[in-house]
Amino acid sequence: MARVLIVDDSPSQLLVLKRIVEAQGHEVITAEDGQQGVDMAKKHIPDLILMDVVMPNLNGFQATRTIAREKTTSHIPVILVTTKDQDTDRMWGLRQGAKAYITKPFSETELSELIAQYLGGAPAA
Repeated sequence: MARVLIVDDSPSQLLVLKRIVEAQGHEVITAEDGQQGVDMAKKHIPDLILMDVVMPNLNGFQATRTIAREKTTSHIPVILVTTKDQDTDRMWGLRQGAKAYITKPFSETELSELIAQYLGGAPAA
């Protein structure tokens, strides 16, 4: 079982993402904004982070950049999960250190496959 940090300021999105990750048998920890996400990443050193972009305090791009540059967290893969669907947003997110970028609304299958890709194993059926 892996530990996955989900960072999203929307309670409904947190629940949806948590359900998908837990269906794959992983432990979930959550944060409600980018700064809290950075703090939780440093404290818990998760195996994977699912990060929203549009959030208060520190946005997902900034939080991803901080996590990617921090010595203790730079090895953690970050998947950006966002409504920002422009090619420039995708390129910018990957330049900040994200390993993957998926837009909302996403298919549960697509997200499950990405999670499995970075955590190993097969996605939940």
